[in-house]
Amino acid sequence: MKLTCRVNGSQIERDVEDRLLLSDFLRHELNLTGTHVGCEMGACGACTVILDGEPIRSCLIFAAQVDGATIETVESLSDGSALSPLQQAFHDHGALQCGYCTPGFLMTLEALHRKGQLPRDETGLREAISGNICRCTGYQSIIDAVLSLPA
Repeated sequence: MKLTCRVNGSQIERDVEDRLLLSDFLRHELNLTGTHVGCEMGACGACTVILDGEPIRSCLIFAAQVDGATIETVESLSDGSALSPLQQAFHDHGALQCGYCTPGFLMTLEALHRKGQLPRDETGLREAISGNICRCTGYQSIIDAVLSLPA
């Protein structure tokens, strides 16, 4: 199938197999390896990207389904070597350890922030990130990082 979409601001046109997952398309066809694949069932959130403004699990959608869409991966957050405010907050608060889950958390939180729906309390943030699994940090440093951002 012919796929035309916008990824991280660039227009992409490719022929893709009907059953190619979006996560595999991003990683293997576009070399955007910041999109991590964890459980391959949509439960861990490591593969989260922003599709037309909404955070989605890229392991649960076929690349062919994003024809005409706009996709953003974690690579879109920084401007060259300058980190985004959210990335900088994660860095400043040690909100990562192994880093495998970090892109999924960043994309989930970035989508909420852009929509003005980023909770500003610990309970709300814990609920907002409940679809992302981290096995290293215990989540508190992630909460602290987000709460450090200007309102």
